[in-house]
Amino acid sequence: MVDEHINSKLAVFQGKRIRRILHNNEWWFSVIDIIEVLTDSSIPKRYWSDLKRKLSKEGYSELYEKIVQLKFASTDGKYYATDCANTETMFRIIQSIPSPKVEPLKRWLARVGKERIEEIENPELAMERMKELYAKKGYPKEWIDKRTRGIAVRQDLTDEWKVRGAETNLEYAILTNEIMEGAFELKVEDYKKVKGLERENLRDHMNDIELILTMLAEATTTKLHRDRDSQGFEPLKKDAQDGGGVAGRTRKDIESHTGKPVVSGENFKELTGKKRKKVGE
Repeated sequence: MVDEHINSKLAVFQGKRIRRILHNNEWWFSVIDIIEVLTDSSIPKRYWSDLKRKLSKEGYSELYEKIVQLKFASTDGKYYATDCANTETMFRIIQSIPSPKVEPLKRWLARVGKERIEEIENPELAMERMKELYAKKGYPKEWIDKRTRGIAVRQDLTDEWKVRGAETNLEYAILTNEIMEGAFELKVEDYKKVKGLERENLRDHMNDIELILTMLAEATTTKLHRDRDSQGFEPLKKDAQDGGGVAGRTRKDIESHTGKPVVSGENFKELTGKKRKKVGE
C-alpha cells in the first residue's frame, strides 16, 4: 500500500504528470520527465546524459544496469523508447540533482530513512505507523484492528515457509493461492477481478468476514506446518490446501445460514480520508 501511494505521488510531481508504465509488474518512470520537472532544463536529455556520467564517477556503477528503455506514445502518435527507472532507482537519481525543488523530497527521504531504522529497532512502531496510514485513508478502526492482526498472522506463516523449504516468490504465490482457493474457491488474481482491483492489495479491500476467514486459513496452515513438521514445498502445499479447506468449510457454513455469499465484490477504493461505511453495510 505504501509503495503504491509513493508511486502515485511520483506520477504527478510538482503538479506535472510524469509518464510511467507497468513493466514486469513494477512501475517504471520516465527519467527525462523527472529531470525536466526538477531542473527546468531546456535540454533535459543533455542534463540526464551529464548526470549519468557524474553518478558513474561517484561510484554508482550499477546505474546503467538499472535503467531500462521502454516505449511511450509521443505527440505524433508514434512510440519512442526512453530511459526509465523504477521507484528505488528514481529516488537515487533525484537525490543527485542539485535543485531547490528537490530539497523537500530529500528531507522527506531522510525522514523516511530515519523512521525505517527506528522500526527495525522497535517493530511496534511500524505497526502503529501503519495503523495511522490506514486511518488517514478513512478505514474504520475495527477494520484496521483486524487488518493489522491479519498482517501478524501472515508474517507468522511466511516465517514458517522460510525455514521449511519455500525458497522463491513464485512458491510463496503458489502456496498463497492454494490457501485462497481452499477458503474462497478463488485464486488471488481472480479474487481481485471480482472486486474490480488491479494492482491494489486484495486484503486492503476485504470486508470483516473475508479478513477473518483469511486469518483462519493462514493460522490453520501455520499450525499444520508445525504439528506435522512439514519440510519441503510439496508438504507445505498439502498443508496450505488443508488449511484453506478449514476456512472454506467455515465459509460455506456461514453462507448456508445467511443465504448470502461471503465473497463481496465491494471494495474500499473510494476512500478519500473521510470515514465511510464498512464494506458490506
